[in-house]
Amino acid sequence: LLVFLVIPEGISFSDQGLNRCQCITKERRFIGRLIGTVQVIQPSSHCKEMELIATLKNDGRRICLDPKVPWVKKTFERQQAQHLEK
Repeated sequence: LLVFLVIPEGISFSDQGLNRCQCITKERRFIGRLIGTVQVIQPSSHCKEMELIATLKNDGRRICLDPKVPWVKKTFERQQAQHLEK
């Protein structure tokens, strides 16, 4: 009985599998010329962070980008501007 009383105290609600971000690791190195498209996933109840997932031109791999890095910010802004022009 003591085990059941101790375990719940160490568990917080955010640690119970509710945070399902797609990006575990994020690329920080400059790979701008390799990027074909960028998918933006807005924060939600499943993941509290905005996620940027780049598809590479040469092989179609998908890589998560760190949205806090300056070159990623510029790439994202440039893609948004191109999207608005269309």
